Amino acid sequence: MAVYRRVLLRFSHLYPQFQPASELSSQASTPPHLSPSSPLLSPSRLFAFSSADRRSLRVESPLGFPPSGLAREGSFSRSWNRQGCSTVGAVLVGQAAIFLGLCNESALAQDHSVGLGATSNEQAEENAVGLRRIEDGSVISNEHTAKWRIFTDNARDFLLKRNLDEAENFFRAALHEAKEGFGLRDPHVASALNNLAEFYRLKKEYGKAELLYVEAIEILEESFGSDDIRVGTALHSLGICYHLQCKLALAQTCYEHALKIEGRVMGVGNPEYSSTVYLLGKVLYQQGKDAEALIQESIRILEEVGLGESPMCIQRMRYLSTELLKSNRLAEAENWQRKILHNLELSKGWDCLDTTNATELLTLTLQTMGKLKESEELLERCLEVRKKILSKDHFQVAVTLVHLARLSMLNFISDQKVDCDLARSNLVRARLLVNDSIRIVEGILYGSRKDMEKLNGVRTTDRDKIAATGVLLQALEVAVLLERGMNHILAPGEQDLHRIELVLHKCISLYKEPATRKFLSKVVKHDYIRCLRRLIGNVQSDFAVSQTVALQGLLAEAQQIVEEFGEETRTSN
Repeated sequence: MAVYRRVLLRFSHLYPQFQPASELSSQASTPPHLSPSSPLLSPSRLFAFSSADRRSLRVESPLGFPPSGLAREGSFSRSWNRQGCSTVGAVLVGQAAIFLGLCNESALAQDHSVGLGATSNEQAEENAVGLRRIEDGSVISNEHTAKWRIFTDNARDFLLKRNLDEAENFFRAALHEAKEGFGLRDPHVASALNNLAEFYRLKKEYGKAELLYVEAIEILEESFGSDDIRVGTALHSLGICYHLQCKLALAQTCYEHALKIEGRVMGVGNPEYSSTVYLLGKVLYQQGKDAEALIQESIRILEEVGLGESPMCIQRMRYLSTELLKSNRLAEAENWQRKILHNLELSKGWDCLDTTNATELLTLTLQTMGKLKESEELLERCLEVRKKILSKDHFQVAVTLVHLARLSMLNFISDQKVDCDLARSNLVRARLLVNDSIRIVEGILYGSRKDMEKLNGVRTTDRDKIAATGVLLQALEVAVLLERGMNHILAPGEQDLHRIELVLHKCISLYKEPATRKFLSKVVKHDYIRCLRRLIGNVQSDFAVSQTVALQGLLAEAQQIVEEFGEETRTSN
């Protein structure tokens, strides 16, 4: 390493425009751009980040709203130590995962064996300017290889700073130098190809990434054989690329091949083996095939190595419970959700948002199974913890209030045939809860930025407002249901149509107000239209619309919005 540093020092004197990343970033120099005569930088892999780098890029999803897509959990993370290969790790950026790696034997990334045979300054200088093969014959060191290392470092640094344009320039330049310095079919080229492929996967340019992965795998197979662990790791990454494109059969093939290699080299009890098992299970589930045994096996492996309480393992349990719920296997889903809650209680305690999130999921399953009393007790506990950790006007508090209001509606349904007074008290309680929830989310959506910063101590982001919009839609659905319930137990002269008018008006306002319409993204738009249609149907079926001109006008306005959204959908298609 000392020799390597001297090489870089001399190289920086000879070529000041190519300085190490730390110096370059401080001087804000311009990244290299490839000349038209540069060889084609087609077809991608693995570079090393420090643990500090990985921590700085760790992205946590908003509590209660797990990220969509495949890159949830540590499902795409890979990190292991074994003889022959040092580390492969994942850094989460946005909704994608970048796989990074370093193999000491073959220098799939930045090779630390440079200069091992050099014992003097003269030899170091020879390495810097000549074409000299080190004693073990594994690495060629020349000006191209030095540039390759520097460009890879710079690309990594710009990626950490989210400067994607500069990062791409350096990744492509590193690939060019790898080809010039090591030859077109060298493992170092495979490393550079994979780095660029991971970058394009991050940018969701999956077609470009796929071609680069494939070429990298071909080079690795030529260099080390088709059953080498480096090939297995690259196949795992290619499988993820296919998975993200919903090319499920191709993803399945890659995962299955990677599993064979990983099982032979690392053993079937290795956490990284379990990661591929889990991904294979997910891709089978998405094809409508039974994969319960695979998901359970991936969980068992983690538990046996002491990772049963890790976020990775809990995410897999949550995924399995979700699939069981889809199959209406409620009792089995409940068991997994209770296990998740138990593990979180042991590892993090009750006064933790992760624990409240797990509890809330369990309560929804319990409600479906008719276990209302236990569900209510757990929700009350969640509400208390969230108010203490967050604030009484946080949107996650509003979420819990909506769940409690819905639960009161269920209690009303079960009590109305037995005790009318108790049933009415449940409706009154539901109304108070849902009104409180609506008050909180409207404060987030319509309150001034200054008021929200004063209230929460932090700036309210668009992401918070989108989440608040989703909560408001749920609250409005519950509100119209409880007004229907109240309508049924009141005498004809006691019915108050003003409340149902107010609910419909609030839903229409989300579309009419410029401040909130922009938050009706594709996902929220679907929820919004569903909510609006349900409101229209409930109002038309249970209320005397003809008695009030205002309600008639609101229904007409709501129908018009539904038609406009339908027209927008047809136009976009």
